[in-house]
Amino acid sequence: MSVEEPPGVGPHPHPWPDDRRLDPALLAEGDRRNVVDQYRYWSNAAIVADLDTRRHPFHVAIENWQHDFNIGAVVRNANAFLAAEVHIVGRRRWNRRGAMVTDRYQHVRHHPETGDLVKWCRDRDLPIIGIDNLPGSRPIQSAELPRACLMLFGQEGPGLSEEARAAADIVLHIPQYGSTRSINAGVASGVAMYEWVRRHAGA
Repeated sequence: MSVEEPPGVGPHPHPWPDDRRLDPALLAEGDRRNVVDQYRYWSNAAIVADLDTRRHPFHVAIENWQHDFNIGAVVRNANAFLAAEVHIVGRRRWNRRGAMVTDRYQHVRHHPETGDLVKWCRDRDLPIIGIDNLPGSRPIQSAELPRACLMLFGQEGPGLSEEARAAADIVLHIPQYGSTRSINAGVASGVAMYEWVRRHAGA
């Protein structure tokens, strides 16, 4: 019975490339991280620096009043779609398990209260786009979705808080066709970010 090779690549053969972006420990021991091939053997700092040269101008935020387990998925999605930042509102501590270590490469900012996030956005003329299936919300696929914006998600169950709803410049929803009332914030964030990328990022 054959033994499968672990993901990634093994130690780099000598001579090693002369490249300051490469991590000597990874070159020596191999790189088993969940990164695209372009970043094999790169240090974490070098990967972040490269991503920073081409991040998209949208931000995502999620409320964290009850230790929402979806936050890790939101961070992972933000890394996949190259969001500028993830903003966590409420509790500073969050479950990083769902992020699958992508928080090493994704900028994450904390705001103690919703009002702090709103001020941060207003100071930068950044529209706040609430994502929730509320009465009066508009379907995301046909509504305007600005290039520079912040998409704000609520918690599993209660959705956006009253303060978040009041602060949103517009509230959009993701159309659903089955029997369930809602999809969780981790899934919703991926759908919303993909819709932004589909419109603004090109191929």
